Amino acid sequence: MTTNMEELMTKKKEIEDQISEYGEILEQQGGVGMTEALVDKEGYPRADIDLYSVRISRRKIICLQNDHKAVMKEIEEELHRIHAKAREEKESQIQEADTGIKVSAPALQPFAKIDRVDHGSPAFTASLRVGDQVLRFGSISRTNFKTLQDVAKVVQHSIDKSISVTVLRDGKEQRLTLVPQKWSGQGFLGCNIVPL
Repeated sequence: MTTNMEELMTKKKEIEDQISEYGEILEQQGGVGMTEALVDKEGYPRADIDLYSVRISRRKIICLQNDHKAVMKEIEEELHRIHAKAREEKESQIQEADTGIKVSAPALQPFAKIDRVDHGSPAFTASLRVGDQVLRFGSISRTNFKTLQDVAKVVQHSIDKSISVTVLRDGKEQRLTLVPQKWSGQGFLGCNIVPL
């Protein structure tokens, strides 16, 4: 709760307490309330009540009720401000989170391309195509790629195991699963990879 809201809530309670106090005075004066007549049937001031106290209490209650309405309006406006601020902060946090994701996970850049795929090979089965640009090959990406020997090491350690391969094809990323294994042709992939 904001400091301004706390002050408004305190003010609201003080007004309600005062209205209650003046209401008790009216109750003590024969329960005349806010509308009961202050004269008897003959038109004379009632002798069974303190007319001055009743009139003052009624006047005070009317003023306090107006003050109460004004404070309630201020509280409503403050609530709108609090909710609007909370929404802005939440949207700001979402934007910051989005920015953080973009910074921590930059778009992958190609480091090699496929210039040959043998029919029936593991590469062919994995849907690799000539012209595919390699964005990620297992744990290798543009940031840590040095030579094709890096790719060869990944293949050697992944015989008969799945390797996640991400390629750029026609401007779109494609995530493929390649399983290096022995086949009727040479090597374990059946494709040729050249560095960019």
